[in-house]
Amino acid sequence: MAPIKTNNPYASYFDFFSRTGTDAVTPEPPPASGLTATGGVISDYESGGNRYRAHIFTSSGALNVTALGNIASTVEYLVVAGGGAGGGDFGGGGGAGGFRTAPGFSVNAGTAYPITVGSGGIGVAEGAGGSGSNSVFSTITSQGGGGGGSYSSPGTRNGSPGGSGGGSNTDGSIGNGNTPPTSPPQGNNGGSGSPAAPNYGSGGGGGAGAVGGNGTSTAGGNGGAGTVSTISGTSTTYAGGGGGGTEGGSSAGSGGTGGGGAGVTGATTGGAGTTNTGGGGGAGGRTYPGSPAAGNGGAGGSGIVVVRYQIGSQQSGTAKATGGNISFYGGKTIHAFTGSGTFATTSDWSASDVEYVVIGGGGGGGGNGGVNGAGGGGAGTYRTGSTPIGAHPVSTSIQVGAGGVGGQWPATKKGATGTSSYFGTPITSPGGGGGGSYTGYHPGDPGGSSGGSGVRGDGSSSPTTPVASATGASFPGTIGATPSVGWGHQGGAGSGDTANRQGGGGGGAGGAGAAGTNSSPYYGEGGVGIQMPSTFRDPAQNYGAPGPTSSPFTGTDNSGKYWVAGGGAGSNGPNASVSGGAGGGGPFTTGLFAQNGTNTTGGGGSGSGSPSRLGGTGGDGLVLIAYPT
Repeated sequence: MAPIKTNNPYASYFDFFSRTGTDAVTPEPPPASGLTATGGVISDYESGGNRYRAHIFTSSGALNVTALGNIASTVEYLVVAGGGAGGGDFGGGGGAGGFRTAPGFSVNAGTAYPITVGSGGIGVAEGAGGSGSNSVFSTITSQGGGGGGSYSSPGTRNGSPGGSGGGSNTDGSIGNGNTPPTSPPQGNNGGSGSPAAPNYGSGGGGGAGAVGGNGTSTAGGNGGAGTVSTISGTSTTYAGGGGGGTEGGSSAGSGGTGGGGAGVTGATTGGAGTTNTGGGGGAGGRTYPGSPAAGNGGAGGSGIVVVRYQIGSQQSGTAKATGGNISFYGGKTIHAFTGSGTFATTSDWSASDVEYVVIGGGGGGGGNGGVNGAGGGGAGTYRTGSTPIGAHPVSTSIQVGAGGVGGQWPATKKGATGTSSYFGTPITSPGGGGGGSYTGYHPGDPGGSSGGSGVRGDGSSSPTTPVASATGASFPGTIGATPSVGWGHQGGAGSGDTANRQGGGGGGAGGAGAAGTNSSPYYGEGGVGIQMPSTFRDPAQNYGAPGPTSSPFTGTDNSGKYWVAGGGAGSNGPNASVSGGAGGGGPFTTGLFAQNGTNTTGGGGSGSGSPSRLGGTGGDGLVLIAYPT
């Protein structure tokens, strides 16, 4: 029916309010708004017609809630603990870190909720794998995964308990699982080992979604499958168990989906659990027949904490590409890649330059330290600038480099070099060099920033000079675009082979690592990192690591945030604590403890403080891409 015509001048006015359900006196309700909070790496995305914000923590920190909004005063969480390491000497696979997720966690304005991201367990050649560390969000704790059992000692043949249990070696009856002691349940049992010839397969570690497979006479058990979550905005599988090992040349167990490392045969090292998945490490193998030699268990993967909440029903900004964690700041859309993926333009892309930051994985700290100081790992190459992205469609591969594993005794004394990060193959940032160790392994390795040198092991009182160079260019002191080789510096020299030996610090993007000395204060600090460009200094984000609040560099601010690519500290045994370079370099703590570089910074790990302890693992790298919203 046609609308009725009228000469009443107020007809459209009354028609509007009758249709909207409001009147001229009662105001319309305010638009929906969510929490206001900071911390972690922020990802904004839409799902089911609603707009969500996720805070993704790959290293420890805090969720700082400043306001509640009017949508809800609750959040949803995912808390995954560090995975257990695989057992050495044809051991069982490491159990996955505990997996907990739920909506409805109440929060209050003006409150900081502490976040702990658990590290993965450490694998050894002869003995059970170490259990992973707990991850925590406020009052919610997920238990670290149980380490896999080992043949080396009758007391370690059963897998250890944890969020998910480690798999058992040949003579173990069953891998201990999560029930009991973990409550509420956070995973599954590990598998049992086979006592049957010829290859005595060990059990796989339990996963969040399934039990670990049992070993057989010819094969190790597979790791249990993990569980899928979409809380970050991307469908990701977490907390897979590690595969079991075998004696001899038969089939080892595969890692469970969700970051579980593969088991191995022979005297080789099991696959590591994937970083920030809580995956269990794969078991080491053993040679047979002949003189038996044992392989190291693979390290467990570090955990992750994600907190999300609804912030509206429509996106305030429009992303013109997909990939990574997407946020909006300063009129720019920012894609943050903390893991490898693809940057792909969408149909509304307009040809434009994009700004980028690409940081390689940090180098691992040297092993075999103690009073024989080991060098800190060098930072990954830091590279930033702008580049034309071209017209739609454009699909560019992104790789985020992993930090190098710290050196250990007796298998590997040097720290491993970090792997490269890249934004397409033309824009590549190599990893940082591994830190040197004692005896014949003392030089640090080359990299974007090179690793610090360990102490001389030939009885000489003179220091060892670094033989490795940085492949990055020296930072000129002003924040801005880098040369194509990025910025990086050389690691420091180790001290002479006398009392109170001190390893050199790893180089950082902003400065060289300090040389070690033989007397207090010993030095060996990691080289300073650098603050990222202002485009990426979103106050709501937590990219990078703490840095100086009063910097000598031009173009920095005084926030003390957004620093990356610091070098790892050299070690000095029990004599002194040593600082890592500002920007995620791992410090060394009195009491023989090495520390990892901070993830998403490319910081180097610190040197080992004892022959029996691992050097710190380098921090994973980061790729950031920004363009006008």
